[in-house]
Amino acid sequence: MTPRRLLLTPEDKDAPARAGRLRGLGLGERPEPEFDAFADRLAAVAAVPYAMVNFVGEHRQFFAGLHQPGDRPLTAVLDREDGFREPVRHLGREYGFCPHVVVRRKALVLEDVQDYPRFAGNPAVDELGVRSYLGAPLVDSTGIALGTVCAVDLAPRPWGRAGLETIKALAAELTERIAQREYRV
Repeated sequence: MTPRRLLLTPEDKDAPARAGRLRGLGLGERPEPEFDAFADRLAAVAAVPYAMVNFVGEHRQFFAGLHQPGDRPLTAVLDREDGFREPVRHLGREYGFCPHVVVRRKALVLEDVQDYPRFAGNPAVDELGVRSYLGAPLVDSTGIALGTVCAVDLAPRPWGRAGLETIKALAAELTERIAQREYRV
């Protein structure tokens, strides 16, 4: 018997359907002020330096909403020709924990990712310095998990039951906003 290799990026059989649904909703391709404001609010509520509204496609994840400190960006920052600096808002599916939340369709609380062998070797840990994560799926009316809302810190965090309930409530709120958008499209 050959030993099973630990799968760092989960198999995602729903990815093609999710990508089609995201395209139909016009989500996951561009930053949106509404989602940036939501990420700002999440960062304030969770008292974290990083928060995202993340849509997970077939090959990448896109932060349609992003809160990160200007002096310590989690994602790369590009210098534009007009002198402004703009964060890169996408990562491969192998980065981070949101792809796991989307596939599991359940919230994920990692107070210290180093405590979980499945997650400790993730590139987000080694390359970006992520140490704690709190995320919940955005499951739409068709039952598809479109992405996540998540809070991230570079230090371990005792999220506890209150953190879990907060992230789930915020995910439900944003899911409702996305449903309302669908009727306006």
